[in-house]
Amino acid sequence: MTTASRQTSGSDAASASAMVTAPHWLAAEAGAKVLRRGGNAIEAVIAAGAALSVVYPHFCGLGGDAIWLVADRSGTATSFLGIGQAAMTLPEIPAIPLRGPMSALTTACLVDSWGALLAHSAESWNGKEKLVALLEDAIALAEDGFPASPSQSFWYRFREKEIPDWPGFAATFAADGTQRQPALAKTLRAIADHGPREFYEGELAARIAAGLALAGSPLTAGDLARTKTRTAEPLSLDYRGLTLLAPPPPTQGVTTLGIMGVLSQFNMAALEPDSAAFYHRLVEAVKQVFLDRARIADPDFADVDCETLLDGTRLAAKAAAIDPQKAMPWPQPYKHGDTAFLAATDSEGRSASMLQSIYFDWGSGVVAGDTGILWQNRGAAFSLDPASPNRLTPGKRPFYTLNPGMALKNGRPHLLYGTQGADGQPQTLSLLLSLLIDHGLDPLAALSQPRFLLGRTFSDVRDTLKIEANAGAGVFEELQAMGHEVSSIDAFSQLGGQAGIIRIGETIHGAHDPRSDGGAIGT
Repeated sequence: MTTASRQTSGSDAASASAMVTAPHWLAAEAGAKVLRRGGNAIEAVIAAGAALSVVYPHFCGLGGDAIWLVADRSGTATSFLGIGQAAMTLPEIPAIPLRGPMSALTTACLVDSWGALLAHSAESWNGKEKLVALLEDAIALAEDGFPASPSQSFWYRFREKEIPDWPGFAATFAADGTQRQPALAKTLRAIADHGPREFYEGELAARIAAGLALAGSPLTAGDLARTKTRTAEPLSLDYRGLTLLAPPPPTQGVTTLGIMGVLSQFNMAALEPDSAAFYHRLVEAVKQVFLDRARIADPDFADVDCETLLDGTRLAAKAAAIDPQKAMPWPQPYKHGDTAFLAATDSEGRSASMLQSIYFDWGSGVVAGDTGILWQNRGAAFSLDPASPNRLTPGKRPFYTLNPGMALKNGRPHLLYGTQGADGQPQTLSLLLSLLIDHGLDPLAALSQPRFLLGRTFSDVRDTLKIEANAGAGVFEELQAMGHEVSSIDAFSQLGGQAGIIRIGETIHGAHDPRSDGGAIGT
């Protein structure tokens, strides 16, 4: 039986067997098809992610990266880091631009991650699906067309004045109407026919490299060939009897876990979830842990001591530094970024939590030649400061905002969660996890709660505490009295990110954000 509902305030589903969630309905349906025919969670997320790369081009695509957390029914978990690296030959530049060819400094590893995850699926989960079948929906959507989503239309219009400066962009994407991407369909078919490494070493790779070079990117065919997905053991932290998992550096997974470690020192269940005291405690925990975030970088190039960052005594000291009545200043530089969360659990209890991204909305703005691939601008996340652990270096992976999460209960996958939003990711996840675990809200109810975002945004350069208006005037007034510089954003604002949750128990419940164009589908 399939149970799913679409509502103006969001979408949730319940199932006794399996579930997939994605920020666009067409992507969720592509994943659900795989689950219905007996495919596993990894296979479902690959199908959904490929479709999402077509129908959500403003947030993700083949020219971007992916971070995965997967676990079997016994809780044996692995993190897959599909992160591209900086070009081996880098130009001398006074600053890294946010858009254009010189922001396209890193390779794209999403497609390679499909190969790595399919190999894991076959070896460890008895997976039978082939990539050619998993890409069928994505290819059909690119060839036949699909209606532009409200999210795509919003971000196209938001960047409309910049678009004429982006090579190949205007001929590929539009704000409204039916979107067709024949060049991308041809690219997807080449990957389906020849395998993921076609993107990095085949005839397609040569066309990608030529297109990027023509646009002015320093990436070469050799850089593409060096791009490989890494596997790593997830980081973990206990929270109220659940084991929270997060991917290791260069991702900010350690930041999300650190915030939850600080919150574990407080009785969050005693604070009403719609109160100023609840938001204050979350915000101040974020501030304390963000003080350490500048230490995160590629561990191949910098020493990142996650054990120290997650040490219980250290986190308890951060909790003790929080004044329950007074706000601490916010000294953090803003990092922008958008991404897309997908997750699935199958009938065997195997689960996959994944984020894929091209960094900013619309990435670098550069389309790689005749391939239809919009390239990411993840290189803009590097620093040119020689003292920074995240300084730009040939072959290095940048600091990474993507950190999909998973919580184990009694050693088994229980919660799958993740969100769009760069700096906002750990903030939103801490809110959602407290609502789910401390207050027992169901996925859709948690996703529907007012969100906060601390720091600057693309539309507001002030370092304010931004809260969705439906939090209420009383909450705003109390937070201001505590010393927070508060500003209001719209209820269910695009600034609040697009999160997804699956909760696995006797019945599986899932939802995707009311701020997105998607939902959860149970089978």
